[in-house]
Amino acid sequence: MESHYYNRLFAHMAWADNEVLVALQKCHPPDPAWVGLFAHILGAEQVWLARLEDRPSAVPVWPGFSVGECAVQAQRNRDGFDAFLAGLGLQDDQRHIRYVNSAGSEFISTICDILLHVCLHGSYHRGQIAAAMRNGNAAPAPTDYIGFVRGSPAATRQSGTPA
Repeated sequence: MESHYYNRLFAHMAWADNEVLVALQKCHPPDPAWVGLFAHILGAEQVWLARLEDRPSAVPVWPGFSVGECAVQAQRNRDGFDAFLAGLGLQDDQRHIRYVNSAGSEFISTICDILLHVCLHGSYHRGQIAAAMRNGNAAPAPTDYIGFVRGSPAATRQSGTPA
């Protein structure tokens, strides 16, 4: 995959993380389950970045972050992935990374697969947070990729316009 696509995927991920953070900051107080799931997204991003950089992670995959700590970790993740992607050579994405998962099992994955997983994992859980917030009568953040590209959220059922 070309580095342009990685840069776009990770720019979207950083934007989407920030949108969720802003939505959580607007809730007084936010539901701890929503914050916990968002902290998991950020913890997992950090864990995967550490694996890519062949170093121990500074945080667990399920950290107990507050909303403020989430803001700090989101910026750290953004900076870390920006630096990692900037150093990625043309064929580096096919390089294999050996790592041990949180259950203690050893795996080998390509950088390409890891980077794609990081982005998809966050999207999955941001959707869970949005559904939970909606069920809790809070306003979730619209984080669809097309909204990022357009600079405007995708249509909703209430708007009556097509996506």
